[in-house]
Amino acid sequence: MPLIRSRPDKPDVDRPPVDLRAALLSGSPEERWTAARIVAELRVRGDALLLGQALELEKDSRVREAIFTGLARIATSESVLAVLPYLRSDDANLRTGALDALRMMPDATRPHLEALLGDPDADVRLLTCDLTRSQAGPDAMRMLTALLETEPEANVCAAAVEVLAEVGSPLAVPSLLRCADRFRSDPFLGFAIKHVIVRLGSPSSVAGD
Repeated sequence: MPLIRSRPDKPDVDRPPVDLRAALLSGSPEERWTAARIVAELRVRGDALLLGQALELEKDSRVREAIFTGLARIATSESVLAVLPYLRSDDANLRTGALDALRMMPDATRPHLEALLGDPDADVRLLTCDLTRSQAGPDAMRMLTALLETEPEANVCAAAVEVLAEVGSPLAVPSLLRCADRFRSDPFLGFAIKHVIVRLGSPSSVAGD
């Protein structure tokens, strides 16, 4: 029996779970969207696995968005693991959906960030720099300055520098200077680093010197 919404913007959260599973995996686009919305409202921890399974099969962008929202609302480690593969997708909409979902669950995402910043794929490292914006300032700065010490790609460093402009402190300046020295031949990155250093100030100001 198809799922029926009593109101367009509020799914029927009393629908039995067996109907949800069938609708989410094999219903019409409207039924799949409604089922994903109901799961998002229920926020049942175990449903992250179901949503992850549905996301692997889903082709409709509207339903994908509802699934990503449901995973973000459940916000468990299983939710994050279901979303992470889509950071590598060739589909820009899927990458954006994955980023938005991970931003919405910063606590669940945090344990994965350092590994993502060390990922062999430079695009994943670049996207992860943006994810650190949702973390507490000291954590984000620590991860990003560590990245700057070894990152071989200038565009990834530029992404880290951009975030450090928002979450950094003067303690980030030494890593910024070393990064600028490694990429002396890149005028854009050098300019960006100089701008951020001026904004953050001197490391000595933290110690009160």
